[in-house]
Amino acid sequence: MEILRYVAFSTDPAGGNPAGVVLDAAGAGEAAMQAAAAEVGYSETAFVVDPGDGFLDVRYFSPLAEVPFCGHATIATAVAHAERHGTGRLRLRTAAGPVTVTTDRTADGTLVATLVSVAPRTVPLDEADLAGLRAILGWSAADLDPALPPRVAFAGAWHPVLAAATRDRLARLDYDMAALGALMAARDWTTIDLVWRESPTVFHARNPFPPGGVTEDPATGAAAAAFGGYLRELGLVPVPSTLTIHQGHDLGRPSTITVTVPAERDSGIGVTGTAVRLR
Repeated sequence: MEILRYVAFSTDPAGGNPAGVVLDAAGAGEAAMQAAAAEVGYSETAFVVDPGDGFLDVRYFSPLAEVPFCGHATIATAVAHAERHGTGRLRLRTAAGPVTVTTDRTADGTLVATLVSVAPRTVPLDEADLAGLRAILGWSAADLDPALPPRVAFAGAWHPVLAAATRDRLARLDYDMAALGALMAARDWTTIDLVWRESPTVFHARNPFPPGGVTEDPATGAAAAAFGGYLRELGLVPVPSTLTIHQGHDLGRPSTITVTVPAERDSGIGVTGTAVRLR
């Protein structure tokens, strides 16, 4: 397999979230994909197979396990595909469901990709699980923003959403990775989406990611899509809306994610970003 390496949600190789991309994984079994993802060592690697029916089959693997959907690896895959085959619209078949992704070039030649997620969902976060998360993260009840209530949100993968009352609380991330990983495995959560609201349409996020074998994800497109669905379902933004999510700054890998929230309740959430190849 030819494994390409990209950074998504940044035009600077020193920022964004690195992803592995295999544009032709035909004939590779699950064990080979998992081994390749572990060797690459990024939070996710995407493996693409073209069955010739108008869709591209895509599977996503962290160094430790397969995940149903990954936003930053999808953006990286779309840009890699556009570099080789030209811009346009791709239809992806993922374990989470069908996802469309469109690529285009800006006036300065930068490739930009926009994915549209599966229909998002939001469910209550069990009080015991909230207490467990707060204990592991070291957050008090006063650390939470009451305007953004805790929930579990989905747009291809499940992410509990906890909103910090201050930027300082978000910046101070320190947790027991084994304990959080065990809770997440029991609940089938992919990342924890920790957010802080700077303004009505600008947010900052951090995403602990023990299931991927990393303390924190620098840019999480799947969580951004789920968060967009959460905001729409709870009526926390006017719709349609375009949101900006800043992530990775506390890691020294700044990322910018643009989230488009349509007014239609059951429509997918748009996630837009750039990607640049790592040489």
